[in-house]
Order: sequence, then C-alpha cells, then structure tokens
Amino acid sequence: MTQTLLITGASSGIGAATARAAVKAGWQVALLARSRDALEKLAAELGDAALALPCDITERDQLSEAVAKTVERFGGLDAVYANAGKGSSSPGIEQGDPDDWHAMIHLNVLAVLTTAHATLPHLRKTKGHFVVTGSKAGRDHMKGSVYGATKWFVQGLAGNLAEEMREWGGRCTLITPGMVDTPFFDEPKPDKIQPDDVANAVVFALSQPRSADVREIHIMPSG
Repeated sequence: MTQTLLITGASSGIGAATARAAVKAGWQVALLARSRDALEKLAAELGDAALALPCDITERDQLSEAVAKTVERFGGLDAVYANAGKGSSSPGIEQGDPDDWHAMIHLNVLAVLTTAHATLPHLRKTKGHFVVTGSKAGRDHMKGSVYGATKWFVQGLAGNLAEEMREWGGRCTLITPGMVDTPFFDEPKPDKIQPDDVANAVVFALSQPRSADVREIHIMPSG
C-alpha cells in the first residue's frame, strides 16, 4: 500500500528535494507552501503522486484545510515533515528587530506546534511518523542568535513529541543539519550540505523498520 507524506515548506530547497526523494522511494506527497507557482510546477514534475496545496501554515485554518484535503485525496496520512522555517534579517538581540522575531517565531515555533496538532490525530491512526527540521544552531550557543533559540525549541519539542507518540506506536525524528545550500541564503554555498543530502536523511528515517526509532540525524558538511 502506498504511503502518504505531508511536507511543509515544500516549494524549494530541502522541502522540494524531499518531495522528489520520497516519490522516488514510492511515497505520495502533499506539498504545502505559500508559493502557488512553485508548488504547482513541482507537482506537475512529480505527477499523480503529488498534491499541491498552496497555503500559509501560520494560518491555522489554512493548515487544517490542507491536512483535510490531503486525507481526502490520499485516504490517510502516514508521515509529516515539518520543514518550513525562516531566519532573521537583523542578527543579534540588542540590534535585532522584534517584528522580524515575531514572524520568525510564528513560523519556526508555533507553526511546528500547530502542524503537529493538526496532523497527530491522523498519524495516530496509522502509527505514523513526524519529522521536523531542526538545526546545528539548535545544538550550539551562537552569539545573539534568536533563530538559534527557535531551533533550540524545536530540539526540545522533538524529543518530547517522540515520547508522546511512543505511547501509541508513533515515531518522531529530528533532522539537524549544519549550513545547507538553499534559497534560505542570498549567495550559493556549493561547498555546504546539499538539499538532497537532507532529503536522503528524511527518507532514511522514514524507511526504518518498526523496531527502530531514529530520534535524531545530525548532518554536517564533509568539507
């Protein structure tokens, strides 16, 4: 039976690479992001296995509607990859921009929570898998990094969620990459981790037998 994976932040970078890798591995994918054009282009590339669901996941009604459409189209939900996130344009705390923090925390923290809240009832039915993008910045202390602090939240949440899901046979995996060559950065970084590297880690975690609960995969550039 074909399984279904819902991906947030699916329009580019790690999310798009994961969608391609998952479809190659035999999954159906629901693609969530704000960019309608990019999502529809990716869905057309992936064919019938993909469903484009343009939405803003910081809006709970839009997120819930996208989850409902996924279940309606594919008949259920076996895994979720909470990948959407953003950085800060004003580094540091003293010189930082509180409005910028608000948008970042809403996406990096609250949207991860609401994605879990909206999808866990469906994952419970399939003893499914929740995967979330953390960061090396959530494992280290970095001078004045509010972005890093949001990823420290994700680091803690993933472990707590894994324990909650364990009660009913579900699993949670945290992916913590170092710097990745994605549109997240203004300049290309070809010597850093590639989106496909992270996508392969996600598919690896999803493909493990029921006897293995891979709690975290930490990836660093090899160069």
